Amino acid sequence: MAVNRTSLSAGEIIRAILIEDSEVMARANKVFPVVEDNAELPYIVYRRTQLEQVPTKAGRGADMVGIEILCYTKGYTEGVELAEAVRGALDGVQGESDGLVMRSCYLSDSEEAWQDDAYVQQLVFNVKI
Repeated sequence: MAVNRTSLSAGEIIRAILIEDSEVMARANKVFPVVEDNAELPYIVYRRTQLEQVPTKAGRGADMVGIEILCYTKGYTEGVELAEAVRGALDGVQGESDGLVMRSCYLSDSEEAWQDDAYVQQLVFNVKI
């Protein structure tokens, strides 16, 4: 029995866009949901960080979903280049996965760090479903 997909599945659209983008996959080995402990650098992790339902008088309206994308790399410049590729793949795009429609996606924040012997570029996107 098929499950009705909602904005809780927004990460599936994000993942599909990232793995289909040649610039992103030329710079990353894999794209993982939520966390990965045994990945080989460079790689990407994505997760849903927030969800805001925006109801309308006619019923349920669009949901706004925050998606955090973490780019893990060995070198700093390599990480910035991967983050730029991710932004290029997602910023301003629309998408669909199994009937779930992403109406818009835009970069709202970014940060960089060092974690677990890797440079990390954090990108936060607001996604409208």
